[in-house]
Amino acid sequence: MTISIEKHPCFNDESRHTFGRIHLPVAPKCNIQCNYCNRKFDCLNENRPGVTSKVLTPHQALLYLDKAVELSPNISVVGIAGPGDPFANPEETMETLRLVRKNYPDMLLCVATNGLNVLDYIDELKELQVSHVTLTINAIDPQIGAEIYAWVRHRKKMYRDTRAAEMLLHNQLEALKKLKASGITAKINAIIIPGINDRHIVDVARATAEMGADIFNCLPYYNTRETVFENIPEPHPELVTSIQRKTSQYLPQMKHCARCRADAVGIIGQDNSDALMKQLQEAATMPRKPDEHRPYVAVTSMEGVLINQHLGEADRFLIYSMPENSDRPVFVESREAPPAGGGSMRWEAVASQLSDCRALLVNGVGPSPEKVLKTSGIDVYTLDGVIEEGVSGIYTGKDMSQMSRISQMHACKTSCSGTGGGCG
Repeated sequence: MTISIEKHPCFNDESRHTFGRIHLPVAPKCNIQCNYCNRKFDCLNENRPGVTSKVLTPHQALLYLDKAVELSPNISVVGIAGPGDPFANPEETMETLRLVRKNYPDMLLCVATNGLNVLDYIDELKELQVSHVTLTINAIDPQIGAEIYAWVRHRKKMYRDTRAAEMLLHNQLEALKKLKASGITAKINAIIIPGINDRHIVDVARATAEMGADIFNCLPYYNTRETVFENIPEPHPELVTSIQRKTSQYLPQMKHCARCRADAVGIIGQDNSDALMKQLQEAATMPRKPDEHRPYVAVTSMEGVLINQHLGEADRFLIYSMPENSDRPVFVESREAPPAGGGSMRWEAVASQLSDCRALLVNGVGPSPEKVLKTSGIDVYTLDGVIEEGVSGIYTGKDMSQMSRISQMHACKTSCSGTGGGCG
């Protein structure tokens, strides 16, 4: 690696006016529920952690990075910070880091995590030369942690109350030990929540300093509506300054944190540019290629030639693949669709039935089924044209904008209500 770690604007105050960073939003899921966090992350108007306008796949993130570096060549750091937790989405996170390291060998890499699930990935982080990791540690007393976290989910088991805080804290501290043993720079974020942990932050700094942490960020809590803590005011600047002064006895301070979004890009403190946000939007529409876990593409069609059937009216799904070294898709089988009715349960049944498909090509779709399918990892494309062309586009990453339907009207000339009947 030829880029100096001194060029990381989040860890070095002197470099923040010269070097930019980019957060790739590839990690939507989270494994803890903080009482200050609202998971509605699709937002353009809030500047806070956990917010992004789009979520990308690893390959989409690489395409976006290519464009971002062209528009903002001062980018020296690629980070992953959500909108959930990177290691609640370990496959997406690690694949993104691998792709960036392969294509940008001199780029600094970093991740920001709650620390619950990072331990098993530290060895590979070291191999990938991830130089900086931020751990958010809000309490080292489980009794205080129990006030901050509603639940913690680890290895498919749910924990609550002090047991949840104990589980999280144990994993955080073990991760900090291993990060430092691996030579990785570790920053600790501690979110100041008035009346909850504001008098405890110094204890967090003291304990993490003893374990080798490199820098400390007293991060003012962001008041967010529709959360347990929505009635708690943000900490007064004087309180933040006082806590920074006390914690500086143990660790150097980061005082220029901008509480960045999960899709932040450019110089810290500056808003994302319209040009870069346009590139993010475009990258999010690029087809996700099928892989070994989801090798197929499903299609709705009335006669098997055209993509000309609304999802709600489909009584079958046509399944396609594309063998290696082939330039044409191959029909695999036909699958009977679940019966009409049942609301979201029908769409969940469709998602289960198409669980080995990366994409579904339809001529129309309502918002409810589209949301269920996308949540299940199936991209839904509203297209109008020949099946072969659409399926080929998914496998090759071809631009299919000429096939995209502007209107999502179906046979009865009304837009779908998503009730399951197709003409709701």
